[in-house]
Amino acid sequence: MSDWTEPRVAVVTGGASGIGLAISQRLARDGAAVAIFDRDGAGTQAAASGITDAGHQAIGLEVDVTDRPRIFQAVEEVHERLGAPLILVNNAGQASFMPFLEMSPEHFHQIIEVNLVGTFHCCQAVLPHMLEARWGRIVNISSSSTYSGTPRMAAYVSSKSGINGLTKTLAREFGPRGITANAIPPSFIDTPMLRASAAAGDLDVQASIATTPVRRQGQPEDIAAATSFLCRDEASYITGQILGVDGGRS
Repeated sequence: MSDWTEPRVAVVTGGASGIGLAISQRLARDGAAVAIFDRDGAGTQAAASGITDAGHQAIGLEVDVTDRPRIFQAVEEVHERLGAPLILVNNAGQASFMPFLEMSPEHFHQIIEVNLVGTFHCCQAVLPHMLEARWGRIVNISSSSTYSGTPRMAAYVSSKSGINGLTKTLAREFGPRGITANAIPPSFIDTPMLRASAAAGDLDVQASIATTPVRRQGQPEDIAAATSFLCRDEASYITGQILGVDGGRS
């Protein structure tokens, strides 16, 4: 059963695994036709096939969010194949642990380009369709590290903090046109990215669980559930918000 008064088309970046995959699957179950954008071409196709095999509608497109022309091309393909994209979830991101004084300008720029500038590109590509429909939902996945900062993550925290600011600005600029923009800053979610960081010694899983009030690690489905709500018709009075889904850590 759809959570909208009419069918919606959603674009989810970084949707082939982890949080993005959970969001793609949840929105498809909610009744959306989902376009999965991911630079992992094989993973994107596998994720879309899994959704269609479950009886829902999805397509997978190989897209690198730092490639602006490809983003616009892919959005037009979504429009042609599924309809106007009116839901955008900016989830694609890259983590980085590095001592600040060892960080090169090139590395800092790379993280900003993926996490923040990629979000900018995708919003500019999809917003014209939302404006034409006078309805839209933008959900940006940021990070709980923006609340207090995290050692050795200067580039990542800077990029995700920028996403929070961009979200609030989009909410004020496009709210009069029926478009909402909100951000979800997850904390300590069990994803391939987090497991890789733990294996590299950058994170202590058990210590993090011990300091989380709900005493468990977050799951991608926790973020997907919050995203689902923010994309519904009934969430039309919620915009410009930073909704922490973090087990009470912040």
